[in-house]
Amino acid sequence: MNGVEAFLLGRTLMKIGEQAMPQPKSGPPGPVRSVVVVLGDVVSHPGTTVGEIAARTGLPQSQVSTAVARLEQAGSVGTEPDPADRRRRLIRPAAEPSARVAEVRATTIDDALVAALTGPDGTAPDPDTVRAVTAALDLLARTLTPAVTAR
Repeated sequence: MNGVEAFLLGRTLMKIGEQAMPQPKSGPPGPVRSVVVVLGDVVSHPGTTVGEIAARTGLPQSQVSTAVARLEQAGSVGTEPDPADRRRRLIRPAAEPSARVAEVRATTIDDALVAALTGPDGTAPDPDTVRAVTAALDLLARTLTPAVTAR
């Protein structure tokens, strides 16, 4: 596999993940990619600011602000004034996962993976192929965590 193939595989996996995400029961559905990226950054850097998240993730500050607002509304993060600069807010993961976080974490990618593996003519994927791909994804998830790839 070369770098381009790895990049394209990553994009495909992101799309499968997005398709597997349950839509919120209230509020606007909106895109999930930036919300997931921002939440991942907040978990890795508790007590951070919108500007710091934008710098680390490469997302526009307005997109980070919108994602933080959605996460706060869902109960996934909390904010507090920055003691060093009262105009800024420090963002931390919520002490207890919200019902929305629990719902998202409990949702598997099984249906989205089967859809991705379905042939262009609608032919269902071979069950052995689904099991093999699932096992490969489990291995990747255990070994290529964000902490590992940040080194």
